[in-house]
Parts: sequence; C-alpha cells; structure tokens
Amino acid sequence: MKVGDLCRRGVISVDNSTDVTSAARRMREQHVGFLVVYRLGDPLRRPIGVLTDRDIVLEVIAAKVNPEELTVDDVMTREPLIASDTDELSEVLQAMRLAGIRRVPVTDERDALVGVLAIDDALDTVTGLLCDITGSIKSELRHEWRARVG
Repeated sequence: MKVGDLCRRGVISVDNSTDVTSAARRMREQHVGFLVVYRLGDPLRRPIGVLTDRDIVLEVIAAKVNPEELTVDDVMTREPLIASDTDELSEVLQAMRLAGIRRVPVTDERDALVGVLAIDDALDTVTGLLCDITGSIKSELRHEWRARVG
C-alpha cells in the first residue's frame, strides 16, 4: 500500500512568518495539534517544518516567552520526516516508529504538500483489515462446521 492511498488530504498548514499566537488559535479552531509549515509565498506549500502543540508548550509556555513576539519559524521543528505519496506505507511507518513521531507531511512528485499521514489512520486501516480477515476465517470455519454436522 502506498502512503498516498491512506494519507488525509485536508492539510492544515501555516506559513513560517505567522506569529505563534495565531498558529495556536488556528490549531484550536481546526481541532488539530499539528501544522505543516511552508515558506511564506510558496504556492506549492513545500514543507520546511512542522509545528505541534507540544512545541508551543515546551518552547513558549514553559520558557515563559511571549508568543506574540515569536513566529512559527522560531519554534517549529525543522527538517521533519516527510513522506512521498508514492512511498510504501510499511517503510514510512517504520521510519516514523524509529523517529518517535506520530504524523508526517506527505508530498507529491513536485514536493508540493498533498496530505498528512498519521499513525492513528494507519492503525485504523490495519485494524479494519485484520477484522475483515478474522471475519472471513470465522465464516469459513462456520461453513465447514455446518457441512460436517449437517
């Protein structure tokens, strides 16, 4: 399975010049804890970083810094793991596990932002597949049992 088959296409992103308060407000309004960051003026929104609610807590709130004096560029995680929509899902999930991250931006052949892959989405898909397999096996066993006793 390819990353592009599973990633969410509705990406919430922000440019690097946005102040941290506005970015946090955007997270709150959109009910997300992860924003993909692109360089101001880039029409393809090529990812240059990511900003998480955890970044804001650790780098701004815990450090007692005024969030209105900082831009996303000051706080974001630079050089994030980025997946291509043509990458194998299993390989990207392994890289995410090794890096200890739960979400990655997804790009196309132009490096344009096209989605976000979250571990939770992959788990939902795998769980669904396992349930389908288990259901098929149970159904087949039930059919065989009825044929023997029937």
